[in-house]
Amino acid sequence: MSGPRLLLLTFYYPPDLGAGSFRSHALVQALLERLPANAHLEILTTAPNRYAGFATQAPQVEKDDTGRLTVRRLALPSHQSGMLDQSRAFATYARQVRLSVHGKGYDLVMATSSRLMTAVLGAYIARKCSARLYLDIRDIFVENLPFLLPVGTRWLGIPFFSALERWAINRASRVNLVSKGFEGYYRPRFPDQVFSWHSNGVDRLFIDTFAEQVEAKDRAEGSVVSLHPGPRRLRILYAGNIGQCQGLDRILPELAKQLEKEAWFVLIGDGGRRQALEVRLSEQGTTNVELRAPVERDRLIEEYHKADVLFLHLNDMECFSRVIPSKLFEYAATGKPILAGVRAFPADFCAQHIANVSVFEPCDPEAAISAFHKLVISDQPREGFVEQFRRDRIMADMAGDIAELADS
Repeated sequence: MSGPRLLLLTFYYPPDLGAGSFRSHALVQALLERLPANAHLEILTTAPNRYAGFATQAPQVEKDDTGRLTVRRLALPSHQSGMLDQSRAFATYARQVRLSVHGKGYDLVMATSSRLMTAVLGAYIARKCSARLYLDIRDIFVENLPFLLPVGTRWLGIPFFSALERWAINRASRVNLVSKGFEGYYRPRFPDQVFSWHSNGVDRLFIDTFAEQVEAKDRAEGSVVSLHPGPRRLRILYAGNIGQCQGLDRILPELAKQLEKEAWFVLIGDGGRRQALEVRLSEQGTTNVELRAPVERDRLIEEYHKADVLFLHLNDMECFSRVIPSKLFEYAATGKPILAGVRAFPADFCAQHIANVSVFEPCDPEAAISAFHKLVISDQPREGFVEQFRRDRIMADMAGDIAELADS
């Protein structure tokens, strides 16, 4: 007797980089442990494309040894990080997904989505296949639209995408929201929907690194080991996307300029606002910022070890008052001091859960400098945080919800 057939739509999947990729992979591992032995899980994703400057290869079709998992990577045209380019790339992905599922049957369709359209695609495919739908929502796309759309298109774009959002969310049997801060947006709009809150978390790679760090700290006799026996410029690291959501071009040039004698900034990443950042750095005459291309996570771990402080920033937009940046979990697991430009819910999250983090109002260099000088520049492992937000446990709970839905 054949078991349940599940389909997962995720625009990013390993070896591609990014929060969506890492989250999807962890969910798949948890599902394979939780689903019955006769279940089959198919993943429709894209060939690696997260960053134009990060090229890696992956098989077009990949199957595990048991035959329970099939990964299909759909090719996209070359594109950059602009909204128009990304829209074209997604249209290509959606068209190929429709062709791939033609004539197939599924019991449950899952979609993990940060920009709404993967969720809409999941709702469409679930309807065509008469399948149940599980959505994993990682952002509030409609609330971001006033900052993403040109002024002249907002009158049409916002109502259009709001209608798509209502259709997709109402079509779902269950919706997971990655941040508890999203409740204030979604609950009033969808009072009858069943919501869960399985957040981002700390991956095994960082848990293992954390354990090694604790052992090294235990071998050292002091409870806090000073990193700076003599005067030198501190190494401040940012690793991640350089886009409009991060707003680095609005904070970093002036911040780095004012900390020229105290700090050296290293940025590892790429995105649609990288060029704007480079222009602003040049205009400001900032010379203590080094920009590097994205790297794989094992190499990124090495850069975390070299850093004295980890930097995080969300743009000065109301919509970012609800999110918990996925990068925050990764940063916190390292035990490094964190300088974070966040407000409202993410700032409260930092205060409640993360030791030795200093927050400041986004896009305010003076506030950032003040927050920087409040940090304790030392490694302080955060055992409680890592244990509470282990990705494997969070995804095991989420996989349990999905398996329950598939069985019902």
